[in-house]
Amino acid sequence: MNTAALIVLLLLLAIHFASSRSIRDEYANLISNGLDQNGQTQILKLNSMATTMTCEPIYGFMPCTTKVWGNLFLLVVYEYLLSVADKYISSGSNLFFQMFGTGIFGGSLFYVLAKFPQIALVLVTLLSAHEDVVGSAVSMSMGFLAGSTMMSLTIIWGSVIAFGSYDLQPTPSTNLENKKPFLSNGYGIKTDTVTKYTARIIILSMIPYLILELSKVFNSSSATRAGVLISLIITVILLVTYCTFQVFQPWIQDRTLEYLILSYVKKNLLQSLCSPYGRPMEFKIRQLFHKIDLNTNGQISVMAEFDFSGDHEISEEEFIRGISEWLDEANGVQNNRNHNQTEVFNSNLPGTSEVQQTWEDEQQDSKNSDKLNYTKATYFILLGTAIAVLLAKPLTKTLQEFATAIKVPSFLVSYFLVPFALNFRQGYKSIISVREKTEKSVSLTLSQIYCGVFMNNVLGLTSFLAIVYIRDVEWDITAEILVVLIIFSGIGLSSSFSSIFPFWTCLVAYALYPISLGFLYVLTISFGWG
Repeated sequence: MNTAALIVLLLLLAIHFASSRSIRDEYANLISNGLDQNGQTQILKLNSMATTMTCEPIYGFMPCTTKVWGNLFLLVVYEYLLSVADKYISSGSNLFFQMFGTGIFGGSLFYVLAKFPQIALVLVTLLSAHEDVVGSAVSMSMGFLAGSTMMSLTIIWGSVIAFGSYDLQPTPSTNLENKKPFLSNGYGIKTDTVTKYTARIIILSMIPYLILELSKVFNSSSATRAGVLISLIITVILLVTYCTFQVFQPWIQDRTLEYLILSYVKKNLLQSLCSPYGRPMEFKIRQLFHKIDLNTNGQISVMAEFDFSGDHEISEEEFIRGISEWLDEANGVQNNRNHNQTEVFNSNLPGTSEVQQTWEDEQQDSKNSDKLNYTKATYFILLGTAIAVLLAKPLTKTLQEFATAIKVPSFLVSYFLVPFALNFRQGYKSIISVREKTEKSVSLTLSQIYCGVFMNNVLGLTSFLAIVYIRDVEWDITAEILVVLIIFSGIGLSSSFSSIFPFWTCLVAYALYPISLGFLYVLTISFGWG
C-alpha cells in the first residue's frame, strides 16, 4: 500500500503545460454583430511566445519539477529512500557480523560497509558534475561529510547524555528532597577511561582538515593542490593505521563486539539460540563463542557481566551460562542454574529427546543456513548501495534547485537533509542503547559514535580528496572546514580529558548544531567565504 501510494504521488508530478482561450460569461446572452471577433481566427492556436518552465528527468524516468513545493516533496521522498538504503546496508552488515564474528571485519569492514551510502553520494556527485557546476558539487559533497560529522557530535552525542543521564551519587537517594535536579552537576553521565582514549582518535582525523585550511592561506593554486595531495596521503595513512592497530591491539574491536552483542545479539539473535520449546540450544551458543574467541585459547575478554568467576576472563561455560540467563530472562523463566551448563540439558528435563532431535536437525542444516545468510547479506548490501548510487544524481540536482528557489547556498541544504537521513537510525539506536542508564551502556555507545565519526572522516575525505585531486577541481570550502575544526576541537578535547558530563551538557551540544549552521550562513553570505 505504501509503495503504491508513493508511485501515485510521483506520477502526479508529471504535469504538462497547455494554452486555452478564456470564456466571458458576462455577455453570454448578447448576440454578437461579428465586430468583436474581427481579426480573430476560429482555430485555437498555441501562443508560441509564452514562456513555460520545463524540466528534464534524470535518467529519463526519475520525476522532476520546477516548483518549490515539488522540489521539497522530492527531497522528502529521496530522503526516505536514502534511509531505506542505509537500513539495507546495515542489515547486511549485521548478518556478516553474525557469521564472521570479529577480526578484520568486526574492526574495519563493518564501519566501511556502514558508510557505503555516503561514499556513493560523494563519488557520484563529484564524478557526474559538469565543469560549470563542479564547484557547487564540491560544496555539496563537503556538506554531506561535514553535516554527518556535526550531527553525530552534536545531536546524537547530546541525545546520549540526555537519555542516558542518571544520579551520579555513589548511592542514589530515594528521598525526593535529596535527589539531584536535572541541571545540577550531580545528574548526568559518566564514562570509563577507555572511552576517553577512543575519543582522541577523532582529534587525529582533524589533521587533514587543518592542512586543507592552511593551504588556502597561501592563496596559490599550486599550494592548494599540494595541500589536497598531502591531506589525501595522511587520510589514507590514518585509515590503514586504524585498521592495522585493531588487529594487533583489539581493545577497540572488543568494545565494538560488546556493543553489538548488547544492542544486536541480545535483542535479535536470542530467538535463533532457542529451540522451538524455548530452551537454549547449547551448540548454537558454542558456535557464537568460537566466533568471538579470536585467538582460540578458550577465553574471551569481553562481556564483564558473564565473568561469574571474577578472573576477568570468560570461559566457554561462563559464556553459555550468561547467554542462557539472557534467554531465560527473555522467556520469563525463573530458575536457578547450576554452574555446569551441561546439566541444564540433561535427559531428565521434559521433552529432552525431542529437543535433542531438534538440535541435531539444526546442526545438520547449519551449512545451508550459512549459505542463505551469505546470500541475504550480499543482497542487502548490493541493494542498498544500488539505491544510494541511483539516488545520488537526482538528489543533488533537487538539492541545487531547491536551494536556488529559496535563495540559500546549496551547502546549507545538504548540510542538514542528507546527514539526517543517513544518521537517523544511528541516533535512534544510540538512544535505545543508553536507556539502561549505566556507565557501561553509555561508554560503549559513545565509543561507537567516536569510531563512526573517525571512519566517516577518513573514508569520506579519501573519496572526496581523491576525486578533487584527479579532476584538478578548484574548490573553496574554507568556511565549512573552519566550522568542522571548531566543533571537533570543542567536543573532541572535552571528551578526551573528561569522564563526567552533567545533563546540561546536552543542551550545549544541541545548540551547537544550529549555531554551526548559522555561523556557516554568516561566513558564506555576509563575508563571501566559499
